[in-house]
Amino acid sequence: MSTVASPRPVTPTGVAPRRRTALDWRIRFGVLSLIWGFSFLLIKVGTEGYAPFQVTFGRLLFGTAVLAAAMAVKRERLPRGARTWGHLAVAAFLLNALPFSLFAYSELTIPSTLAGICNATSPLWGMALSLVALSEDRPTRRRVAGLGLGFLGVLTVLGVWQGFHGLDATGTTMALLASLSYPVGWIYVRRTLAGTGASHLSMTGAQLLLATVQLAFVTPLFTTLPDRVAWVPLLAIAALGALGTGLAMLVQYGIVAEVGPTTAQMVTYFIPVIATAAGVAILGESLAWSTPVGAVIVLAGAALTQAKPRH
Repeated sequence: MSTVASPRPVTPTGVAPRRRTALDWRIRFGVLSLIWGFSFLLIKVGTEGYAPFQVTFGRLLFGTAVLAAAMAVKRERLPRGARTWGHLAVAAFLLNALPFSLFAYSELTIPSTLAGICNATSPLWGMALSLVALSEDRPTRRRVAGLGLGFLGVLTVLGVWQGFHGLDATGTTMALLASLSYPVGWIYVRRTLAGTGASHLSMTGAQLLLATVQLAFVTPLFTTLPDRVAWVPLLAIAALGALGTGLAMLVQYGIVAEVGPTTAQMVTYFIPVIATAAGVAILGESLAWSTPVGAVIVLAGAALTQAKPRH
């Protein structure tokens, strides 16, 4: 996510001027929440027919196609300069190729509900990293309290008092590392790509294109072509890419341009709720009491870390 607090790619430039569209931003906000919330279900379905790297490659391919079409309609050009493309390649790895692949691998062994909740820890990791990497982000008591509360929520989700009994440690670690990769990428983008002069759409399209190229090289090395075409998983991958990556980024770009990034990033707090409801209702995944309780604690902590100090 491309907000400071959500599972998808970030736009490297500043906030665009406010603009109005025919569809109210609240409706688009709800659509974005649903799309990203269902993404974890689509990943799970995709991995039932294809290898995780194949799921990620398909996701990026379909997502890039959507952004390429949008760029053609708006007559946008790709950014120029070897230095910019070099930084975009790193951003593509940290914000797309790596976390998308880790989430796909994690859902081989953990429920989509748990993956969605792990994704909600991104703002907690971001807060912890920004205290070290960004000198302008000063810690406040509220943010430090939110950080501690959030990680308490993570321990609750994982059932630490049971010694993590019944929990796949590898899959859970992968999901948490995927969530950690986003703020690492955001900090890198903030330090290297701010103020390039290119548009959000151009930079994001180039970023997704580079991530697709990266997976195009990696996927054949670690996977083989399936014996047959699994149509339902393939449709899930297509939806994950076209809707959960391409269209979602366009929708979020419009929301940020209209109401600002602070409001837009609130979508993060709806994603685990929708991911959990979808996993339980559609996939029949089990749900222990500690999972929703811990998720609420995580979201409360994440909200505190994003709170602005009063002047």
